[in-house]
Amino acid sequence: MALAVYVLTALAAVVVVLTRLRLRREHAAGRVDVARAPLAVHTIFGVLALVLWTVFLFGDGSLGKDAATLLGLVALVCWWVVALAGLLILARWLPARGRHAASGQEDSWSRGPWLSLLAHVGMVAGVLVFTYAYLIKAV
Repeated sequence: MALAVYVLTALAAVVVVLTRLRLRREHAAGRVDVARAPLAVHTIFGVLALVLWTVFLFGDGSLGKDAATLLGLVALVCWWVVALAGLLILARWLPARGRHAASGQEDSWSRGPWLSLLAHVGMVAGVLVFTYAYLIKAV
């Protein structure tokens, strides 16, 4: 279980970084432009979650039991915020309806929502694994 958590932590870091890189431009892929707030929340909480979670995973020997428990819990809350912000960002691919609806835009990274769907649904699955591993004290 611990190995899966380490691998998913690395993949979560990739999702946070690639989401930021992919959406930094004004005309990123998707049906509509992404508001700055969900992207900022995704990035800030992603970096915070990654730092806290990494310290929790690898600093257990130097931290007290209570401090490690609190650190892990705060890191998990940050991961859940990242996952929910990612789902909000993913919503940009929902079809727009109405008279003034814009058509979808694509970029060189993908032809459609599949990369974003894989990343953000995978992030939710990863955070579920993190939560389960934390609750059963596997990490």
